[in-house]
Amino acid sequence: MAALPFPPRLMLAGPTAAGKSDVALLLARRLSGEILSVDSMQVYRGLDVGTAKPTVEERQSVRHHLIDIVDCSEAFDAARFVALAEGILREVADRQWLPILCGGTGLYFKALLEGIGDAPSSDPDLRSALEKTPLSALLQELAERDPQTFQHIDRKNPRRVVRAVEVLRLTGRPHSQQKAVWEHSNENAARETSTVFVLRRESDDLQARINIRVERMFASGLVDETRRLLGLGLEQNRTAMQAIGYRQVAEHLRGMRSLPETIELVKTKTRQFAKRQMTWYRRQLPVRWIDVEKDEPAGSVADRIQVEYERIR
Repeated sequence: MAALPFPPRLMLAGPTAAGKSDVALLLARRLSGEILSVDSMQVYRGLDVGTAKPTVEERQSVRHHLIDIVDCSEAFDAARFVALAEGILREVADRQWLPILCGGTGLYFKALLEGIGDAPSSDPDLRSALEKTPLSALLQELAERDPQTFQHIDRKNPRRVVRAVEVLRLTGRPHSQQKAVWEHSNENAARETSTVFVLRRESDDLQARINIRVERMFASGLVDETRRLLGLGLEQNRTAMQAIGYRQVAEHLRGMRSLPETIELVKTKTRQFAKRQMTWYRRQLPVRWIDVEKDEPAGSVADRIQVEYERIR
């Protein structure tokens, strides 16, 4: 699936708890925009508290897309995201509104910008066998048979390592070759078409914001939400169970750790995830960094992004 040229759009990313949603809302109100969520977990109905979805009031004041579109038992991936996003972007532009893409899933931004290479569908039996194989063994196979992917893959993410080895075994070709068609398809497009504004905060500031966010999630009912979703098949959805918070709470509900321990674990996992997000943006996307000061109002951040966007459009 090759990338397609689009009318003007504004893209805003950042690590979890960076404040991008508040900034996107302000920009949408100022620029007559509609927000397209670039979040691999907000697509799931019911995953509300743990994914920090926009409130009902926020979604009423600004039109949002690609939120609550599949059940927690359904599969969803980058290819499906691109297929849906392409149509939405054109519809929004046809209405003479500005599409504002906002989220933290770097892979989805990359897929939309550069296209998705063809790769084989998952084989359930092989996938099951690989998921039972020690991660160290999978990484060794990847290092030997596909050193390029081994150098760049997130080695602490079992799901991605399993998929890379699965492609190797199904096709006999390295996963890196399967993804070789990632390429820009419209070199003459306006600069903002491929520029992603990424919010960046000092480490201590982001860590404090993450801690506050996690505590609010638990205070807002994350445990009850997880309990309800487990009854709807959440645990059988490997993708949805990657959402930080839900897996840890599910383990708490099975008696693996206390609630205070679970809260601290979720904070740690979220900090680690935020660090991986920043690494991805730095290496994989055409970014324009927006450094955010501690306690800087969202309106000030929106001001600066608006100036930059209007300058390059």
